[in-house]
Amino acid sequence: MDIVYFAWVRERIGLAREEVETSAATVADLVTELSGREERYAAAFADLSALRVALDQELSDFDAPLAGVREVAFFPPMTGG
Repeated sequence: MDIVYFAWVRERIGLAREEVETSAATVADLVTELSGREERYAAAFADLSALRVALDQELSDFDAPLAGVREVAFFPPMTGG
């Protein structure tokens, strides 16, 4: 599955995108798995209230299942102006 990082999430992790193999059932499980990799991932996912997630380009929740998902994107909340 492709994981895409935007804005400060990309800056903290140091990657714009990566392909991962995971057995995570939900987005939250994936976040736990990624956070355990290295400190940079743990820092990026330290405060989930400051993050949004999209599954196959549709806004979703962290408890959403990953079955059949091809792309997960993490990004900060969008602001208008």
